[in-house]
Parts: sequence; structure tokens; C-alpha cells
Amino acid sequence: MLALVKVDAGPGLRLQEVPRPDIGINDVLIRVHKTGICGTDLHIESWDPWAAKTIHPPQVIGHEFVGEVADVGANVTDFHPGELVSGEGHVTCGRCRHCLAGQRHLCVNTVGLGVNRDGAFAEYVALPMTNVWHHAPGIDEEVAAIFDPFGNAVHTALAFEVLGEDVLVTGAGPIGLMASAVARHAGARNIVISEPNAFRRDLAMRMGATIAIDPRERDLRDVQRELGMVEGFDVAFEMSGNATALRSAIDNMAHGGRIAILGIPTAEISLDVNTIVFNQLTLRGIYGREMYETWYKMRVLIQSGLDIRPAITHRFGFRDFEAAFAAARSGDSGKVIMDWGAS
Repeated sequence: MLALVKVDAGPGLRLQEVPRPDIGINDVLIRVHKTGICGTDLHIESWDPWAAKTIHPPQVIGHEFVGEVADVGANVTDFHPGELVSGEGHVTCGRCRHCLAGQRHLCVNTVGLGVNRDGAFAEYVALPMTNVWHHAPGIDEEVAAIFDPFGNAVHTALAFEVLGEDVLVTGAGPIGLMASAVARHAGARNIVISEPNAFRRDLAMRMGATIAIDPRERDLRDVQRELGMVEGFDVAFEMSGNATALRSAIDNMAHGGRIAILGIPTAEISLDVNTIVFNQLTLRGIYGREMYETWYKMRVLIQSGLDIRPAITHRFGFRDFEAAFAAARSGDSGKVIMDWGAS
């Protein structure tokens, strides 16, 4: 089969023939239809310090996908050829304390699809049956392809109650955009997006933001006054990994405010703990999705009318992967989809 491979230590990827994955008795083989490019994939392609420390070439990369069941192992009874599926990209051990308690998203032994095992940027991908997700009939395949990052957005946006609350979102990358849409759908009062990139600010307004600002040009306290906010933001989603953005969020929270942090910084961030303590703030780290409660919430949100399709801005055939990666890296993009049915 054809796959996008990190062949050796260094920048770049190669489209090449590799063996089709073998499956065990508890596995599902999936024929990939469409995939989404994630920030993780950009790190691997560019071979930054994180990738150099984490990835062991040769490695098929990619973890956001939709496809159809092609084959199943002998123990698999509830998946059948032709069914439309995606997969949870965190393969957990099933035996640690958290797994046995039903909190698999906390498994310390997690193996990442496309990071620690061969991934989904290929014509076929294999996963344990416990990682495969049936899609509801009629779902848009492009939406289904990005259920993984959509899950990150849902996990973040619903970490705290947002109904009737004033919400700050720092960073309008694809996950920040989808989190904003989820918060709007869940009944947030005001949603303020702080994002330097004008293209993404425009997308944020299309996806439910009340106001989208350039933090270099406008102070959040001015925005609060414009919106008639009395004290500060009730809830914040930090999606950027930017130190200034996190500090700004902390400084603009109401007493008792809650901050969900998904953005991953590239260096340590110093924080004013006095502000956190005296304002009684809650900071919560978010990683991945809750297995599989977040997936059920995603399905219900889509079925109840949430539209995340505006977050998808670029589409390429898989043979044009270099152009696809360039679009994803440009910043003037939302989610970038590669079609594996394209010739």
C-alpha cells in the first residue's frame, strides 16, 4: 500500500510503498478514505526537537481519519466490512489503575497512533477493536475525518459549565475554532476570541464568536467594557500554548473563574500564583479525549445541529501532500483534509 512515511531523522516525508498492516484476533483493518493534518504531523514533518526526541523512523504518520472496515480479526463481532468508522488514536494498556477504573484517557502507558505506532496517512490502518468508532448514518465524511481534533475541542469546551457564561478563547487554530462553536452551541453568553491571525479571526466569527480581537491591538478589558461584563471571564480555553496568552487569560478571569488548558507551550511558563490563589481560579490540563464519553458527545452535538464544517478550509489529494502540509503550516487555514481515494 501507499503511505506517508518519516523515513529517517530529518525534515520531510516520503510517499512510498509499505506492507499493508497485519491484524491480530482483536484488531480491525480500515481502508482509509480521508485524513486530517494535525499540528503533531507538522512537528514530525519539520523534525523539530519534540519530534527528534519522540519519533523513531521509519514511521507511518497521521492519526485523524475516516474510512471503511476492510477486515476484522477472529474475535471481532461488532464491526463488519463496509461500515464507516474512525478511530481513537490513543491506544491504552487496559490494565493500569486508570484503565480498569474506566478512565483510559489517563493511562500512563498510552501509545499514539502515527507517533508510537504506524498511523493513518496510508491506504490502510489497523487498530484494536476497542479503539474503533462507528459513525452515525449520514455523517459528512470530512467531519468524520476530524473527529479526533473535534474531540479535543469538545473535551476542552465542556470541561466546565459554559451555559450562560462569558467565555474567552485564546488561539483560533482549528481546535480553538471548533471549541468556540461547541461553547456557542452549549449556550455560552459571550465568546471572545483572541487571535493574531486575521484569516482565523474571520473564521472564528463564522463559527459563533461574539468578538474576535488581535491581542496586539486591543486589550481584553476594553472588550469586557464593550460587552457589559462586570468582573471578568467565567471560563477560558487556552488553545495556543503561548505564555502571554495564558497570563492574559489569568489576569482577565472573574473570581472563581475556570481555565481549560489544551495548548502546549514550547518552553516553561512562569505564572503569578498569587493571582490564581487570591482569585480562586481553577486551571485544568486537557489532553486528548475521554474514552469514550467525549465521542458520544461529539455524535450528539453533530446530530443536534452543530456545524463544524466551516473549520475545514483546504482539501487535497494525498499525492499533493506537500501542498497540503504547506497550507496547514501557513496559518491562513483551518483544517486541511487529504483524500486517499484521489488518484
